[in-house]
Amino acid sequence: MNTLVSKSKLSTPSSSSRSNTSSCSTTETNDSYNIFDLPHLNCNLPSFTSFSHRSLAILSGHVGSVSCLALCGEFILSASQGKDIIVWQQPDLRLFAKFGQGDGSVKALATVGNKVFTAHQDSRIRVWKVSRSSENVFKLVDTLPTTKDYLGKFMKQSNYVQTRRHHKRLWIEHADSISCLVVHNGLVYSGSWDKTLKVWGVSDLKCLESIKAHDDAINGLVACKGVVYSASADGKIKAWGREGKSLHCLKGVLEGHKDVSFNSVVVSDDGKWVYGGGSDGYVIGYERNNGGCENWKMVCERKAHEMAVLCMCLIGEYLCTGSADKSIGIWKRECFGKVCKVGVITGHGGPVKCLQASLSNRIGGGFLLYSGSLDRSVRVWWVPKYDKTQQVEEEEKLYLH
Repeated sequence: MNTLVSKSKLSTPSSSSRSNTSSCSTTETNDSYNIFDLPHLNCNLPSFTSFSHRSLAILSGHVGSVSCLALCGEFILSASQGKDIIVWQQPDLRLFAKFGQGDGSVKALATVGNKVFTAHQDSRIRVWKVSRSSENVFKLVDTLPTTKDYLGKFMKQSNYVQTRRHHKRLWIEHADSISCLVVHNGLVYSGSWDKTLKVWGVSDLKCLESIKAHDDAINGLVACKGVVYSASADGKIKAWGREGKSLHCLKGVLEGHKDVSFNSVVVSDDGKWVYGGGSDGYVIGYERNNGGCENWKMVCERKAHEMAVLCMCLIGEYLCTGSADKSIGIWKRECFGKVCKVGVITGHGGPVKCLQASLSNRIGGGFLLYSGSLDRSVRVWWVPKYDKTQQVEEEEKLYLH
């Protein structure tokens, strides 16, 4: 069941390109800025159009395809199919540390406080503690399910569930690769190719719930305002929530295209808009309505890429999409959940598997975009703010031509 991207009904090609092995290199094009000059980019920037993004750095050093990214305070964490996790320190993006080797291909990263949670192909979650007082800054402190949790349940037959024919596991264990993680309200949520969503406590690391969430692999998770959204290869995004300390229950089902896998899902900061990225290259947007009962309606369908959308991230009014076609789409969110394309970023030699973004007021008011690819590299981009006037001008140019 091991694939290069996500468990999807439509396959996507793997990359044959390879990056160099240096830990940090800057692009060599004339329009690129050196990442070490970032602190000084707070003035005298030219007025760029929507397509005037800038490539700031190429971070190399992974032994396998980059599978996930996470922002952790002053650090950027990137992990790969080669089992290694690299810590890059901002703002100069120097390689700060490596950890996690030998613990199974890393599928997802999540951080909270001084803890880092990593999800692996071997169906386990590993917990790392960040401590500057020790020589090993990222120290492995536990593996989920914990030994204590396991020993407390393995004697009772009622704690076992059928995972496949003639095979049972404890309900606290995942039976296949863990593909995604999200931390929300003191809980860790893990989604797996075994079709289940599990809930863990951040403080005690106990498995609290196991939900039979989907009819196919879970590929993405996101959470906002007490609602957790799971995106699946069954073509559905499901919303989960709970009242008080009760168990999670299904709040809604967001239907996608028939026989098309959802590979990723994002939600706006106010929880009103949800976007799913599909294996058919479409981005579908939904609006959340609260009136007596919660419901979501489809408000947007856009053909974003020629190949599958593998990852997405939201930052303010911008939606970024990464695809198996090796490109990144930059979209501006408009009224009523609609999205308008304002740019395309190219440069990766393989499918774009993961995206993260952060605001950066000191370099012209745009944002920094981090992208990880099957070409084994992490790239850092600067994306400027986009003026509505520029959008009209670009649309006029397209119309005239």
